[in-house]
Amino acid sequence: MKKTTCLSACLTLLLCATSDASESSEVALKSKVSYSSVTALGFTHADKKLVYGDINPDLQYGLLWLPQNLAASEKVPLIVFIHGGCWLNQYDIEHSFPLSSALADAGYGVWSLEYRRTGDAGGGWPGSFDDIRQGLASTSSLKVYPVDLDRTVIMGHSAGGHLALLAASENESVDAVIGLAAITDIIEYSRGANDCQTAAAPFMGGTYEDRPDAYRAANPAGLQLHENTILLQGDVDSIVPLAQSQLPGASATVFEGAGHFDWLHPESGAFQLLLSTLEQLFKE
Repeated sequence: MKKTTCLSACLTLLLCATSDASESSEVALKSKVSYSSVTALGFTHADKKLVYGDINPDLQYGLLWLPQNLAASEKVPLIVFIHGGCWLNQYDIEHSFPLSSALADAGYGVWSLEYRRTGDAGGGWPGSFDDIRQGLASTSSLKVYPVDLDRTVIMGHSAGGHLALLAASENESVDAVIGLAAITDIIEYSRGANDCQTAAAPFMGGTYEDRPDAYRAANPAGLQLHENTILLQGDVDSIVPLAQSQLPGASATVFEGAGHFDWLHPESGAFQLLLSTLEQLFKE
């Protein structure tokens, strides 16, 4: 596994957290934020809602955020985002609205996918992943909007990171995949005891011992990864263990002091690291 050092992350944070020297004031960046603090944030609504599936259009759709005040001919890089929530239908796309809004404010197009999850008819494995595949296939319909489909990354948080890694392994045309506190080894993850880990078996339709072939098909750790797989992980994440970032073939950065939901909070140091990662990615 390729690893970047915590030193580079800390340097990035320092640069982002400090204002212009003439003002000599430091921005206080948040860390180890709660889920409720994320859902309490304000956000801008998506510019477009586009349905990609006809089985359940209420769940099979994407929301498109665009930067404001774009020049007439300007096109921006596109982030295809997959939200998490332990694959459960009690956690929908809305908790990721602040992240999508902030990424659009930073100059990116965001195509955020809603999908059927455990508890929804047709959700779970493989239905949830089938929806992600279909949503990604519909990305071509975005060519009428000011997004550059030749500069696209897939990004997912937590269980959404799991689905993003799977999707990217089948889509070499995208520039990269970014897993934010991503579940990378669902077999190992399903053996844990926290609430999200115990949600793996219902998602998969049984335990690994019950459905070994399904688990292997759904396990990024056992597949050929996208050649540019990036993992961002906090070292105080109580939902996705640090060991999940130890994925052979991936480039992983561990951010000290970051919890599970920091990646979704635009006022966190983790989010500043994400912005730095995206900026570097689209420079290359």
